[in-house]
Amino acid sequence: MTRSSSFSRWRPHPWHGLDVGPAAPEVVCAYIEITPFDTVKYELDKATGFLKVDRPQRTSSSPPSLYGFIPRTYCGPRISGLMEGADRGDGDPLDICVLSERPINRSEVLLNARVIGGLPMLDAGEADDKIVAVLQHDYVWGHVRELAELPAVLVERLRHYFETYKLIPGQDDAVHIGPAYGRQHAQDVIRAAMADYDEAFGEAL
Repeated sequence: MTRSSSFSRWRPHPWHGLDVGPAAPEVVCAYIEITPFDTVKYELDKATGFLKVDRPQRTSSSPPSLYGFIPRTYCGPRISGLMEGADRGDGDPLDICVLSERPINRSEVLLNARVIGGLPMLDAGEADDKIVAVLQHDYVWGHVRELAELPAVLVERLRHYFETYKLIPGQDDAVHIGPAYGRQHAQDVIRAAMADYDEAFGEAL
């Protein structure tokens, strides 16, 4: 999963030093930042490549799946062009939610995830898609190929989490999530994020 053998002496940067995966956009490498057990929101520190505390979760809502990002992707102009109402991408790697039947209770892990769909999240004018995937070879979810094959309640939980995880009482909510999309559009989103990454950072990294 590393970008090249030149990284073998040091830990690779999770965003720039890992590959998106040889079977992308169908199966991608996912770097996990948050688990369903976390009541604190962690995120990658872009300068160092280490995981940092972003903020404690304000409400009792917990992420209903593993949550992280796809390496060597970037939410730029191509991503915003795929979402109605978006002025720009959010400038981060593309987010991914991964379902696993067995509990994975630690973050900063890598896994292979089969893409099945996504949620189009618009956050204050920024496109911030949430790709939905299943753990490859999972004994319960590994056969799923389309988001519509999941129990509806799981998609509802994902939607509710992202609609509320930034909510501050007394303030207007800037988050809007449109209708969920299936595997084909999710793969188009990943391709766009890969192209945005190459344009923003180049192949030299």
